Amino acid sequence: MSELSTVTGGAGFIGGHLVARLVELGRPVRVIERPGADVGNLPPGVEVVFADVRRREGLAEALAGSRFVYHLAANPNLWVRDRSEFDAVNHRGAVHVLETALEAGAERVVHTSTESILTKARADGPIDENVEIDESDAVGPYCLSKLRAEKAALKLASEGRPVIVVNPTMPVGPGDRGLSPPSRLILDFCSGKLPAVIDCTLNLIDVRDVADGLVRAMAVGRPGRRYLLGGTNLSLVELLGALSQATGVPVPRWRVPYGIGLGFAYMSEAWADLVTGKSPKATTTGLRLARRIMHFDSRKSLEELGLTPRPIRDSLDDAIRWLRSEGKLPPERA
Repeated sequence: MSELSTVTGGAGFIGGHLVARLVELGRPVRVIERPGADVGNLPPGVEVVFADVRRREGLAEALAGSRFVYHLAANPNLWVRDRSEFDAVNHRGAVHVLETALEAGAERVVHTSTESILTKARADGPIDENVEIDESDAVGPYCLSKLRAEKAALKLASEGRPVIVVNPTMPVGPGDRGLSPPSRLILDFCSGKLPAVIDCTLNLIDVRDVADGLVRAMAVGRPGRRYLLGGTNLSLVELLGALSQATGVPVPRWRVPYGIGLGFAYMSEAWADLVTGKSPKATTTGLRLARRIMHFDSRKSLEELGLTPRPIRDSLDDAIRWLRSEGKLPPERA
């Protein structure tokens, strides 16, 4: 079999950096993207195949000849007008890719999960890679779909299949053309569109370190193991303070009580569902996650993979520079 590495969702935020890293390492790369996706950010020489992960038809041909498969394709947003899309793409789509890749003879498969499914309704300390999660812990349809996908991946591994699970925390850095939730938060704050904050904690990691971690997990990760790719734990106020130092935009003084924030999220989603069809200003999943402990301890996973994430302030600076270069923020003043 060839050395071909295939990446589903390879034109996305993490996927684009993963593809660039694989090309940098001299690996032949194929990207599977949804029909109509913009693949203009991919490096020259990368093979592109369009296929819908919601349907098995076409996946066997798209994955044929792949020695290593990285599954990243998912809807990363916390809201979508048709909530059934989360299960169709994030859960059943993942099962389609994992099973088809193994049937096609893939030697190793890395499934990309998320940190948001590792939180529990009741927790009293930092979360590591060994936390045990039930469906009753899942917050909203997005988290439930990702949890079910991860459980399916781990079940395959328990049957002796070469499947490894990686859970990145919130990725930040340059190149997020689709504006995932953390990048949208950075953009809103730097644009002066964040009038208030809610008390919560976050864990941020550079998207390029996530890409490196995925490559390392493919190389040395143990099937059936969950690898937590985490960086720096910060409160939201600390994050905004770092962004304020970089841009001069003041941190909002108004703190929103949880109940008011959740009520606003319900109204925002209702308006988006019934009227605009566009992403709401706040989501109920995001607000409910904000109330949970989101401190993560990824030392064991990082040590096993030999990964040392870069300082998160460097990542934030790079994200701001990229947003300016794309015209999403005004140029820096001299």
